[in-house]
Amino acid sequence: MVTSPSSVPRLVVAAPSSGSGKTTVATGLMAALAGRGLAVSPHKVGPDYIDPGYHALATGRVGRNLDAYLCGPELIGPLFRHGARGCDIAVVEGVMGLYDGAAGEGELASTAQVAKLLRAPVVLVVDASSQSRSVAALVHGFVSWDPEVRVGGVILNKVASDRHEGLLREALDSVGVPVLGVLRRAARVDVPSRHLGLVPVAERGAQAVEAVAAMAAQVADGCDLEALVGLARSAGALSCAAWDAGEALVSPPPPPLPVPTPGAAAPGPPLSALNGPRPQAPDGLKARVAVAGGAAFTFSYAEHTELLAAAGAEVVTFDPLRDEELPAGTAGLVIGGGFPEVYAAELSANEGLRKSVAELASSGAPVAAECAGLLYLCRELDGLPMCGVLDASARMSKRLTLGYRDAVAVSDSVLAGAGTRLRGHEFHRTVVEPGAGAAPAWGVRAPERRVEGFVERGVHASYLHTHWAAEPGVARRFVERCRTS
Repeated sequence: MVTSPSSVPRLVVAAPSSGSGKTTVATGLMAALAGRGLAVSPHKVGPDYIDPGYHALATGRVGRNLDAYLCGPELIGPLFRHGARGCDIAVVEGVMGLYDGAAGEGELASTAQVAKLLRAPVVLVVDASSQSRSVAALVHGFVSWDPEVRVGGVILNKVASDRHEGLLREALDSVGVPVLGVLRRAARVDVPSRHLGLVPVAERGAQAVEAVAAMAAQVADGCDLEALVGLARSAGALSCAAWDAGEALVSPPPPPLPVPTPGAAAPGPPLSALNGPRPQAPDGLKARVAVAGGAAFTFSYAEHTELLAAAGAEVVTFDPLRDEELPAGTAGLVIGGGFPEVYAAELSANEGLRKSVAELASSGAPVAAECAGLLYLCRELDGLPMCGVLDASARMSKRLTLGYRDAVAVSDSVLAGAGTRLRGHEFHRTVVEPGAGAAPAWGVRAPERRVEGFVERGVHASYLHTHWAAEPGVARRFVERCRTS
């Protein structure tokens, strides 16, 4: 029997810190429950694009993000309900440590905040490899830190032996938090990583399938699935309505903010500065929007294509590693994030597609590029020719740029009018050295005041990853420009 999304059983898989094993547990639990015939709704706290790919493989459903910084706390419940439509149970993987959120913003965007907004119990995954009785103090601290966060059980990871397990269970008896699973140290699943985290599913093929199956077996063998399902059923009902892409485009727009000077900050929370009446395609015609995919461009939020479609676009995907030209009739182009630096040689060798992208951009057609898309539009990447849409050179660096950003549009573009505020996220190890000609896209406040990105003709290219559910009018404006360019 399918449960109503307002009361769908759900739990949050969290941990004291990164590296504790929550991805293995969350993905394995999703796959184990799906293997028992349940429709599982997969979710990930925070901006991460890679884990949702493993979640999708585990469940057969789109992995969706719940980010209270990018989207605002008010959208967590609606976006959850949207993703959980028609499901029997939902599993939400946390981010970092349970109480870690956006730097300097208290609990904002933390797993704890999302758990409270979802009225969901938490399962704490604890790396027990170097402790015994101390595990009780650790768990007690996490249980008592915020009384509004309900830790309903513990899964002990990296347990060395039966004796070690006995010591851990004895210590935890005094805390009153049940042990819902024990995973042995020797049973770790090998999921390779590189400079920006796990290697995405799209790059691993059959190996990713095998890894998810191994996670499912490990969780099924070591965890009490019935107890976990029972805990999920104890979640409180949600009274909010499910998010809907079409309805999100309807609300009237407030006036934009004054245009800041270059390098100025964007204070305060984001505003819904772009919403308006839902656009209607003239005479039933739809603007064809090509969206980059394949192994080199795996970073995207499902809500983006849903908003584009609701705004009147015909969304078609293409693979820059394989397709030698853009889809016929392309009126606009969206290139999200990913790993073009890993596939630079292959992307460069596809001269036909690079030429096709350059010709579309030179025609003034709308082009929206984020991070990896920005690199692809540059003149070159690590010395290899790219599309040459932007007079800029990109290269790998040793420095990791990571963090949430408050941003304000400093130039009118196909995505936003000057003065529009958005929140974004940066995550890259590359540097772009600009040439001349393009205007900046954003003014960013932290970690330092600066301008960022490029706006030129119909091109908007930036390092910032944004979540369009927070500003649905981005999709509306983009599709309208596709019709009129």
